[in-house]
Amino acid sequence: MQALPALPQKFSASDTVTLGKTGIQTSRLAMGTGTVGSGGHSHQTALGVKGLSDLLLNGYDHGLRFFDSADSYGSHPHVAEALKHVPRDKVTVLTKTWARDPVSARADLERFRRELGVDHIDVCLMHCLTEGDWTERYKGVMDVLSDAKDKAIIRAHGCSCHSIEALRVAAKSPWVEVDLARINPIGSHMDADPATVVSVLREMKTAGKGVIGMKILGQGDLRGRQDEALKYALSLGVLDAFTIGAESKAEQEDLIRRIGAAA
Repeated sequence: MQALPALPQKFSASDTVTLGKTGIQTSRLAMGTGTVGSGGHSHQTALGVKGLSDLLLNGYDHGLRFFDSADSYGSHPHVAEALKHVPRDKVTVLTKTWARDPVSARADLERFRRELGVDHIDVCLMHCLTEGDWTERYKGVMDVLSDAKDKAIIRAHGCSCHSIEALRVAAKSPWVEVDLARINPIGSHMDADPATVVSVLREMKTAGKGVIGMKILGQGDLRGRQDEALKYALSLGVLDAFTIGAESKAEQEDLIRRIGAAA
């Protein structure tokens, strides 16, 4: 990876950012709860309800206001426990549904709110889309999420993409208000090479969508090059925020420090 030029400004993990045109304000760094997350488990949920809740609250004490969860990570109970100790209106709660039909989507929204202990979810995403025709194939789910927004059950809807075809469709879809996209400088666990992905994210940003980066450290592949990876993410000018899953308070505080030192 080539050395990046100096960043045009100083950044902080706790900077207040706005997700596209949603009006949702939160912190630049989201606390991920799904490192190697699937089947109801992740490295973070392995910490236990109290362990992960304490980690989220430690982040909150350092100015982080963005809780990134998902049904497939099994992290709703952990987030719910943390939410008991902070003002609900001070944090952004994002979660993701694997629902591919309207009945499942409605059931998920009810269950998610119950598991999280909240009356509304800030951002609900369709999780892990890969199909190039997903806006047609899963229109029923999109309609359920649109209806939920109208009823203030959620504040914004969108998707996380796991193919370049799905990402390109998301960029062009007026329905997508927030997109969670895989981006890092070496193309690790990404949908295409970095330059291609960045061009699509730029299209999203121009359209006013909230763009959140994930896989910033390449699911651990850039663990020894964190400063380069963080500086890369901050230099792009297309990410409103990004999510990283720390596994300890020391790792979390180190990330916060590195982001502050990235300029």
